[in-house]
Amino acid sequence: MIVPRPKKLRFCQGGLCGRAFKPTRVPMAELVHIPLLQDELETLRLCDLEGCTQEQAGQRMGISRGTVQRILTTARRKVAQALVEGAALVIEDVPEPD
Repeated sequence: MIVPRPKKLRFCQGGLCGRAFKPTRVPMAELVHIPLLQDELETLRLCDLEGCTQEQAGQRMGISRGTVQRILTTARRKVAQALVEGAALVIEDVPEPD
């Protein structure tokens, strides 16, 4: 049996201004919920808002550039889906490493 390598602890420094973002005038109960993990939000903040390279973001988060790239791709897809489909982005905690 192949055992996957345990996840590294990811350092997320950005503060949250809410737990969810949704279209106006539509109740949360009527929306599709798309989970956005805190590490996904942090990579968006570092790379897209602050203009860090993926290498710099990886150093600040304590993970590799490749991991940042993978997380960033997933985060951007989720944000695009929420904007295009009118879904709610629900910010969730990153599961603790085992």
